[in-house]
Amino acid sequence: MAGPVQSIERAAAILRLLAGGPRRLGLGEVAASLGLAKGTAHGILRTLQHVDFVEQDAATGKYQLGAALLHLGTSYLDVNELRSRSLNWADALAARSGEAVRLGTPLEGSVLIVHHVFRPDDTFQTLDVGSLLPLHASSLGKVLLAYGTAATEPDREPGLEAYTRHTLVDPERLARALAAVREVGWAAEVQEMSMGEAGLAAPIRGHGGLVVGAIGLSGPVERICDSQNHPRTGLISLIREAARAISRDLGAARW
Repeated sequence: MAGPVQSIERAAAILRLLAGGPRRLGLGEVAASLGLAKGTAHGILRTLQHVDFVEQDAATGKYQLGAALLHLGTSYLDVNELRSRSLNWADALAARSGEAVRLGTPLEGSVLIVHHVFRPDDTFQTLDVGSLLPLHASSLGKVLLAYGTAATEPDREPGLEAYTRHTLVDPERLARALAAVREVGWAAEVQEMSMGEAGLAAPIRGHGGLVVGAIGLSGPVERICDSQNHPRTGLISLIREAARAISRDLGAARW
């Protein structure tokens, strides 16, 4: 029986390395981490880039997982499984934060809400399960765009709709915002989809660290943000803790 193919083993190791970190990696970092010669690592990265499994940032030359691989990662995960693994954590997040919690996955260029926990008070609320949110104007959508999970590329759209005067409709500004999401590991929307409303979201990862969805909370801007319209650090910690817990239940490694 033939043994393992070394080049495929090395390619798999590179993909796992890129999936396991919160930031892009340079050629030297990849080679050093895996004990490969730079020439060998470069050849594998170029091949992975050719099939869209890896993308290279034009400005820095560093590498990250490509959209094609991320889309493959979401295909194995049934939405019902994602929802069932999230129920307890979403309930706990709503109770601890005092805000509404939603779980989102990509669907045809939008965010599909697959689970919704009401804000724990007596105010009138409408169930959002099954509704669609814009990718570029919601914190859930920004997470899915930032990690390549959503199929829509915002810079290829003929025009991004402005829901409020704060909506990011310029592709370059949106691209910078998505880069910031990847850097810090969470996304925010502050009056970008609806005036007076704000939201936070964090990525949910499955096997191999691939982002398969997002969990977010939303509410009045004065409760989500401080007096400077900056998201409250306590809520950021809560949303990230919930996302990590769900990710662990889905088989993601510690991150």
